[in-house]
Amino acid sequence: MYLLGFDIGSSSVKASLLDMKTGQSVGSAFSPDTEMEMIAQKPGWAEQDPDKWVENAKNALQKIKASTHINFSAIKAIGISYQMHGLVLVDKSGKVLRPSIIWCDSRAVKIGELANQELGSAYCLSHLLNSPGNFTASKLKWVESNEKDIYRQVYRAMLPGDYFAYRLTGEMKTTRSGLSEGIMWDFKENRIAQKLLDFYGIDASVLPEIVDTFSVQGTVNAEAAKAFGLSEGIPVAYRAGDQPNNAFSLNVLNPGEIAATAGTSGVVYGVSDQVKFDPKSRVNTFLHVNDAVGQQRLGVLLCLNSTGILNSWLRKNVMGPGDSYEQMNKLAQRIPVGSDGLMFFPFGNGAERVLENRDLGARLEGLNFNIHSKAHVLRAAQEGIVFSLVYGMEIMEETGIEPRVIKAAKANMFLSPLFRDTLAGTTGATIEMYETDGSLGAARGAGVGAGFYASFSEAFKHLKKLEEIKIAETEQQQYKTAYQAWKKRLNELL
Repeated sequence: MYLLGFDIGSSSVKASLLDMKTGQSVGSAFSPDTEMEMIAQKPGWAEQDPDKWVENAKNALQKIKASTHINFSAIKAIGISYQMHGLVLVDKSGKVLRPSIIWCDSRAVKIGELANQELGSAYCLSHLLNSPGNFTASKLKWVESNEKDIYRQVYRAMLPGDYFAYRLTGEMKTTRSGLSEGIMWDFKENRIAQKLLDFYGIDASVLPEIVDTFSVQGTVNAEAAKAFGLSEGIPVAYRAGDQPNNAFSLNVLNPGEIAATAGTSGVVYGVSDQVKFDPKSRVNTFLHVNDAVGQQRLGVLLCLNSTGILNSWLRKNVMGPGDSYEQMNKLAQRIPVGSDGLMFFPFGNGAERVLENRDLGARLEGLNFNIHSKAHVLRAAQEGIVFSLVYGMEIMEETGIEPRVIKAAKANMFLSPLFRDTLAGTTGATIEMYETDGSLGAARGAGVGAGFYASFSEAFKHLKKLEEIKIAETEQQQYKTAYQAWKKRLNELL
């Protein structure tokens, strides 16, 4: 018997099959082969066609079928991980009314700032644990204010994972965790954030029915079964935003545990059982996937928008045709810690929450034509990403989360020894690397939600640790010195 997990990202869609008995992946694939198209009609905008997610999910699934020859009738449950903070609007027939405004779109920053001022930061922080910022609720308000003809047709406003689940089941639903990611959940009153919605002039009826994160949330209908090549009636039993799900995929469920990813975005995600928040909303607090009555679990999220796009930009514009990320990493490793004084500030993908929603732009500083090479630029860029994450982690410490052990999947930038060593050296933390990813986490979540696993510990008993990275204290100082110089310059720029 198998569990199927989908990870609906903004760069690609990945599907994985997990053998329920062995707890190991028996097939995975992603689509498209190159990065998914992003629509940017204006600076700071980022949109995608939701139906492209569905199309690419089908393609990924067909790749698995072709490469494994597994009988898909043995799939017993489906889980979904999805890009957070996006907005999908549909009419009563389920037709998409406009492209999805996705997570890195910054058009609603001013809307969220005004709401924070008018409602008061004391209210927003005590009830929402965040400024309304540039999250889903504010994006919905942008549509209400700027595209009134479209807004009048809205039947449901959904998160990307809600829409994908709808395409599988025909049922429009969401979760408390998902609503908290969109800043549409009142933590103090334990219900939909009615006061914010009222301020925005949004009727709460546009939000879908709420279901538990781990539960049977619908079953694959006849139309989806035919389109995806699946059996009708398979339960969709888990959905979660990509970062809570990535933490879940690493078995990060308890207070003090920390997960990190460095793919499209760079993320550090810590779990807490205390209602604490950053008063400037530079890091954000949401409901974690296993939050429940009598067991409060909150996820504190630090996000750097520019991670993946910077790495991609360097490969396309600095490296030669056909050069790989592995070649980039090897070239960068030739350069000493600190990149001989070259500093990269990787903020070139719109407003960054960790910088209080400032759009600083990317900067390369200290360039010396006599000593710096392409390899220096590559190392400075990786250091800049790590240093940006460490800058945010210092803010996270104010919420009670300290990075002693950081768990990560061995994927994306964590494939780079330079990246791993720089993070371990700068923080002093131990980095634990695991064989997993978001789609496998979603598959395990489906096993829990459908009742095939009796507990989280059973779901993760086969999770494989690959290695640990720990930098000796005598070597940490060089990393910390380089970081302090970088941080001093960043504070000057701010």
